[in-house]
This record gives sequence, C-alpha cells and structure tokens, in this order.
Amino acid sequence: MIIMKKIYFTLIALLASINMFAQGWPANYSGVMLQGFSWDSYDYSQWTVLEKQTDDMKGFIDLVWLPQSGKCIETTQVMGYKPYYYFNQNSSFGTEAELRSLIAKFKANGIGAIADVVVNHRNTDGWYTFPGETYKGVTYQMQSTDICKNDDGGATSTQATKDGVSLSQNYDEGTDFGGCRDIDHKSANVQKIIKAYLKFLKEDIGYTGFRYDMVKGFSGTHVADYNDATGVKFSVGEYWDGNETIINWINSTNKKSAAFDFQFRYNVRDAIGVKDNKIVSAQNWSKLKSDYNLMHDATYRQYAITFVENHDMQYRSKDEPLDPLKRDTLAANAYMLAMPGTPCVFQPHWRAYKQEIKSMIEARKLAGITNMSNYTNKMAQTACFANETTGNKAKLIVVVGNNTKAYTPSADYTQILEGYHYRYYLSKSAETAWCNIPSGEYEAGFKAKLTAVSQNSNAKLVYTTDGTAPTAKSKQVATGSTINIEETCTLKVGLLINGNVTGIRTYNYTVKAFEPYTITVYANADQVTNWGSVMYFYAWNSSETFTKAWPGTAVTATKTLNGKKWYYMDFKIKSKDAIVNIIFNQGNGTGKKQTVDLNAGNSTKYYEITTTQSNGKYTCKDVTATWAPTGITGTPTISNTTTDNAWYTLSGMKLGKKPAESGVYIHQGKKVIIR
Repeated sequence: MIIMKKIYFTLIALLASINMFAQGWPANYSGVMLQGFSWDSYDYSQWTVLEKQTDDMKGFIDLVWLPQSGKCIETTQVMGYKPYYYFNQNSSFGTEAELRSLIAKFKANGIGAIADVVVNHRNTDGWYTFPGETYKGVTYQMQSTDICKNDDGGATSTQATKDGVSLSQNYDEGTDFGGCRDIDHKSANVQKIIKAYLKFLKEDIGYTGFRYDMVKGFSGTHVADYNDATGVKFSVGEYWDGNETIINWINSTNKKSAAFDFQFRYNVRDAIGVKDNKIVSAQNWSKLKSDYNLMHDATYRQYAITFVENHDMQYRSKDEPLDPLKRDTLAANAYMLAMPGTPCVFQPHWRAYKQEIKSMIEARKLAGITNMSNYTNKMAQTACFANETTGNKAKLIVVVGNNTKAYTPSADYTQILEGYHYRYYLSKSAETAWCNIPSGEYEAGFKAKLTAVSQNSNAKLVYTTDGTAPTAKSKQVATGSTINIEETCTLKVGLLINGNVTGIRTYNYTVKAFEPYTITVYANADQVTNWGSVMYFYAWNSSETFTKAWPGTAVTATKTLNGKKWYYMDFKIKSKDAIVNIIFNQGNGTGKKQTVDLNAGNSTKYYEITTTQSNGKYTCKDVTATWAPTGITGTPTISNTTTDNAWYTLSGMKLGKKPAESGVYIHQGKKVIIR
C-alpha cells in the first residue's frame, strides 16, 4: 500500500512537472522580448549580425523573436511566411550553422530565442507536392490529403477534381491563407510532422519558445497539443483581433499559450492620433485608460505580450503603407515598458532609440515589474497620462503626453528619466543609485547624470570608473550631477548615507569609434560554360548601392588560385551592422546569365557559381570555409599553373612534393596536419 502511494504521488509530481513546462507563459515573468526583425530586414537580421549584438542585448533583452528560419522554395530573399522545408534551416537570414551559433551565443548570455512557427499553411511545388524530409532516420511527408477541403477559396478542390487528386475531407478550421496550402491540423500525419518539427526546433536547434503565426487559421486546441508534446515554456500566438476573441483563443489553448495584445497596440495608436499611415487627430492620451485589452485584465495579463508596432504594421512603401505609429514612438515604448504584461520591442525602435529604451528596461527591472504586476491610474487627461505600477522591488510611475509636467508625483518619488513626451519616476523606497546612460557601446565620450533615489534627503553619490566597489572615500557628487565618460570603463555608483555605501549600480561602457574596413568578394564561374571574360557585380544594402546601377560594375580583374580563376571586388564596410548583398551577372541583354541574390555579410567571401539553376538563375556555393583559412586570400602568391595535387605552406609557398617535416600545410584546398 505504501509503495502504491509512492508511485501515485510520483506520477502526480511528474504530471505537475510536465504541466509546469507547458504553461503557455510563466507567471510573474519579468523579462522583455525583442522582435529581432522587421519587414525585409535582411541586412539587420542576418544570424551573424544578430550574434554580434549579443553583448549589447545582455542584461536588457531576455527573449529574441527570430524570423522564420526554415528554407523556402524561392531562391530570392524572402521573409519565410510561405514555408516549404521544416528540417532544412537555411534561410534568407543565414545558414543553419550560423543559426545554431547565434542561438548558442544567446543562450550562453541568458537570452532565449523564440522561433517563428508558421504551420497554418505550407508552400508546395505545384498544387499538391510537399517536400519529403528525413530526420533521424524518419521520413516526414505531407500528402494531398493533408490539405483542407476548402483551401484557397475552393480553387484547390477544383484543381484536384480536374487532376483526380484527393484532398482532406475536413474543412479549414479558421481563416483561409491564399497562395499556400492550408493544412488540416486534424490529420494524424500533419500532427506527427509538426510535433517532430517543433521538437527539432526546441531540442536540436535550441529554440526556447515558439511564436505561432496566423493562429486564426486553425484551432487553439492544436497549439495546446503541440506545446504539450514539446514541453515548451514560452508560446505566443498571433491572433489579430479585439480583446474578447483573443481571450477566447487563449482559453481554447487551455491557457497553454500567450497572445499578442493587439488591443493594447490599438489603444496606443489611438492615443497618439494615427491610423492607416495617417495622422488623423491630435494626441488624446486619456485613451490609454481604456480597459479593453489583455494587459488591463488581471486574469489574463500573464498571457499578454504587449507591443506597439510590428512587421505587419510598419511603413513598408507608399504602395503598402500599413499602419505605423508615425509619431511619439518613444512615448509609446515608455508606456509599454512601464506596464504589466511581457513587452515586445520592435527592432527598428530598438535600433533608433537603443539608449533610451535600454534605460526604460533598466528602470522596469529595477522596480521588479512583471507580467502580473498591478497598477493604478494617476491622471488621464488629453495632454497627460500617468500610471503607477507596483513591482516586487519598488514602484515606477510613467507619465506620457504633450504636457508631462501637468502631473507631479508625491515626494515619495524621484525622477530618473525624461525624454520627448515621457518621464519616469522611481519610488524612493528603491534606495538605489541611478545613471541615465545605460551599459553599452558608444562611439564617443559622453556626459552621464547620476541620481540618488533615496528616502534620505542627505544622500550623496560616490563612484568609481575602474570596476572597484565605491567606498566612502571614493569620488563624491551630489544627486543630479553629471560626470564625463571619455573611455571604456566600468562605472560603479552607490548611495552614501551616514558613511555607508549601498544601492550600488554597475554600468559597463565601451567607447570606441567604428573604423571602416574593406572586404573582398570573390566569384568563380569555371563550372558555367560561356560565361565570358567579364563579370558584373551588382551589390547593395538597405542604405547604399555599392556598385553602378544594374547590371552593376564590370569586373575584369582576376586572381588565379589553385587553378581556378576568381573575379573579385573590394567593398568598404562603413558601419558595424552594414552588410553586402550581391548578384553576379553577365550584364544586360536577352539570355544573359545571372545568379540568385546572395548575402555576403560583412567579411571576405568566396563563391563558386554552380550549374544548378533556380527560376532561371544560377545558384552559388559559398566556399569561404575552404579558401579563406588557407592563408592565400590576399595577393596570389601561388603559381597560376597550380594543380589540385600540389602542396603549399600556410604562407602560400608551393612545395615540390608532400612535405616530410611535421606541420600544417594546404593540400587540395584544405588544411592538412602532418605529424
């Protein structure tokens, strides 16, 4: 009997443990999420580019929502919302190896990666052909019978009847997605494949959680099922609608998924008087008091992922303006980051206002605000809105509006931040020092303002810039004083009260001007017949075009390495996040050859143009790993008559035969160790 009780309680504990990890979104979560991309952000969201930003995100960003990382059928740059492959994670944002490296770097620095999971629909080759994929010895293959009966407004059914092909007998459970096949989530085969795919993302690739795209298209019960199967801790669904329908969707998942708080975004948009890319009215900040969103609901704010803009709302072009904020972006973020729910910062906002948003996040974390914190409205006027949020460490008041001076908090608060149409006040009970310049990388020196947040009006500030803990004998300043930061250092500042130092804050500053550098891109066309004696390089990024207008710059200069002729061109990298996109081509004219779009990143690259074509464009093989490490990436010291069987030293000197002495040599384009 005792043994049975032990087994029973062990099973209960096991079930509780499983449920704990498939909980939708953690209670009392204090993290902040960053949407690590925007529409067409191929430059700024490359895996290699994001990885370099890890140190800058550390301590501020806890989760990064990445763009859909699976390979698509298209060969040009695509955002990934028409997925084709599940287990092939080579995308427009980088290779699978680069993705794994990014996620590992994030994880080592306390940052989780959120996968963009697009499983409402899937692209096909033709009308019905899905790719077969083998993973760990198991082949996963969707069939035509996994396509919803009424897919594409009935067009798929019409075509299937003509072709004698069978579809699922189940209708789509939600909104139809045109242009791809809506898959039937009631299908056992679909469920098997998606569960395997999600386990692959979490357990193999290393993702921390999932962002489910277009969950209006299928039942939330399937999201619950998929989350249970993977034991995922973080899950958020994109259900664009009003509050009541979003709550219904969360309930349909048995609260095993959070949801983006679209109504929160709509309230912010209305408060600042913009809609459909137009300024429709003057700001009316009192509209933020509307309680019609997830964040305001104490029962559901745990599952509210708040945001003020995303890739589906940003300004894209005059032909597709969508619904961007247009103004008061900083105030919108200040409000979001001081409120409960889990805030999701949009990448363009982060890039444009990183210093101020970092300080907002620091204030949020210093107060201990979580996704379940309570708040009290202090003022709701047309020109001024103020809320007080109670964290588990202190209270934070956010004031936004055209006239933030209209609200003055009690003497229990100290102002710590101020910007365009926003102010932050931290309760003096925090008993902490504060600096208005957050940790990070800066290209020049700056002035930092130090503030004492203390109930003791006589509190002073002491600080050091060498990383040592400040003492009563350290440099001393009064609250509100500024100090000069001229070089890389670690600033530690604390409160000095009655000879004791408390409330120490640490700020790590890297002060270094960016130094432009040059990369070289090499292209070899030996495999492609009749390419000719000239190759055009057309290169660009989001802020500049490196070459002449299409077809680009004619390149005749070549280098011969190991018997291969390489066309090459130098590009100057002018900023730390600049990259080079490139197309190799033969110039204008009918029948002229060109390659697919390539992202060369911001380091020297070697490409071999292959004989394989995709939509009439030649694909390329990145062979940098073979060529760059050889030590022959500079001037061609190797003889032009080199054969593949030749041996070279690392400096590029050709040897007559295989060396007898031990060391590292180059043979057939690879490093070889002779012992």
